[in-house]
Amino acid sequence: MTNKERYQKTFSAFHTSCDFSKERENMNSKKTVRISRLAAVCAALAIVLGLATAAYAADIGGVRRSIQLWIYGDQTDVILEIENGHYSLTYEDADGNIRHQSGGGVAVDPSGRVRPATEDEILQELNMPDVVYEEDGTVWVYYFDQKVEITDQFGDQGVCYVQLKDGEGVLYMTIKDHSGYSVDKHKYPNPRSFN
Repeated sequence: MTNKERYQKTFSAFHTSCDFSKERENMNSKKTVRISRLAAVCAALAIVLGLATAAYAADIGGVRRSIQLWIYGDQTDVILEIENGHYSLTYEDADGNIRHQSGGGVAVDPSGRVRPATEDEILQELNMPDVVYEEDGTVWVYYFDQKVEITDQFGDQGVCYVQLKDGEGVLYMTIKDHSGYSVDKHKYPNPRSFN
């Protein structure tokens, strides 16, 4: 007798019931449903977490980084946040106090369309000269590492003219006492142009 015949003879005595086959089919079906539901729940959870992360990232948005800026003639470490044309600075002043400064703006494209200022435009603005009227009555111009007192330089018209040096040459600045200032790389701006 061969092995094949022995197997046939041995297992021919065993017969499965019809109920056993149906029970096995039901078990496979339940297992498939459970796995499908589990996969669907995991996929839904992954989608919800992904959307929440995207919403959180969109909420933060913008640019946040540590940089160095010249503030009141001193190079200062600042945390700069830029979002949608607006910025905020956080830094520690010379006395150890935490200071905050914010602002922003828009730019006009050649087509006349108004858009939020870019990061480069905001940084360019932050690197412009600053006129500070101190509590003691003195007036100072700060530009990079330059500190220039201009208290006694205002003429009869309340206008002061200052030349500042930058890495590219001379910067001409016209300051109208308590009324603003203007800057040009070629000549002193007319004080009437920024009334």
